[in-house]
Amino acid sequence: MSLKSMSANEVVARLDEFETIIDARSEDEYALDRLPHALNWPTLNNAERIEVGTLYKHNAFEAKKLGAALAARNISQHIQQQVMDKPKSWQPLVYCWRGGKRSGSLALVLSEIGFKVTLIEGGYKAFRQAMVQDLLQKVQHFSWHVVCGTTGSGKTRLLQALAQAGAQVLDLEALAHHRSSVLGALPGIAQPSQKQFDMRIWNALRSLDPTKPVFVESESKKVGNVAVPEALILAMRRAPCLNLELPLEERVGLLMEDYEHFVLNIDVFCERLKTLIPLRGKEVVQRWVQQAQQGQLDTVVRELLISHYDPVYLQSMQRNFAQFDQAQVLTPQNRSQEAMAELAQRLTNQKLISETPN
Repeated sequence: MSLKSMSANEVVARLDEFETIIDARSEDEYALDRLPHALNWPTLNNAERIEVGTLYKHNAFEAKKLGAALAARNISQHIQQQVMDKPKSWQPLVYCWRGGKRSGSLALVLSEIGFKVTLIEGGYKAFRQAMVQDLLQKVQHFSWHVVCGTTGSGKTRLLQALAQAGAQVLDLEALAHHRSSVLGALPGIAQPSQKQFDMRIWNALRSLDPTKPVFVESESKKVGNVAVPEALILAMRRAPCLNLELPLEERVGLLMEDYEHFVLNIDVFCERLKTLIPLRGKEVVQRWVQQAQQGQLDTVVRELLISHYDPVYLQSMQRNFAQFDQAQVLTPQNRSQEAMAELAQRLTNQKLISETPN
């Protein structure tokens, strides 16, 4: 038998050494948050966990018997379905909520087979605490460079082009599954939980080189329903800025392209517009709804930019980003991917950014 425990701090530092990470919690716990690339092998599934927990309140001994029977059956299924092709050199990392019975039971059986199994001391709960502290430390060691620009100026397109050009990028909107505005929800794609968003940011930072600059978009504190970790927001707000500028008509065209799902479903667009009534007033929003329904979507987008998004964005930038007024202005030829790629290549070739953290 080869079974050992490892502290959460050590797992945070050595996570990449494990070829397989197994989450022994229930499906709902796993969906809420999990370690990067973890596989879900529930020792007790959602319904079983509730059943055992309910019985435990009345008769702990009977609950333990039921839990053991259910766990044994489930572990047997996991071995038959997932383990039969594993070589003896396979070395999984296993965890549950607090490193107790669920992960311990699975790990014990795997180790009895002959695999070298590692348990996280304190389970997911301890790992998350260690991860949050590591995230705080990592944020402080990067040289952040904030891509600013009014709505529709192509910030996300530039970030994507920078990544393709070999630059380091942290795309918070991609990690959050949201475009960070009232109209920014992605159709058919749910946002991660706050805990999973934090985990995704930490996991992204693990792959970055602290001696090289990292580009990030000028997000507010929240991206849809999830909040950017405070340490990261503070670092971004102190960082040098790049101000991306496109003519108004190019911005309208870009938004019509990137929000095509609204172009194809005007009713959904109009429903989202109604959330602006507290800010813009019922009369103005009703006029926008009527124009959109009449096929004048580009007119509505243009007015939204001029009267709503631009003033709000500029006020926020000047209030929150210390170096915004000194930002270098970037002017791509147009909104196309080709123009953004050319700009990204120019930025990387010019060594525009210092490659050492502040």
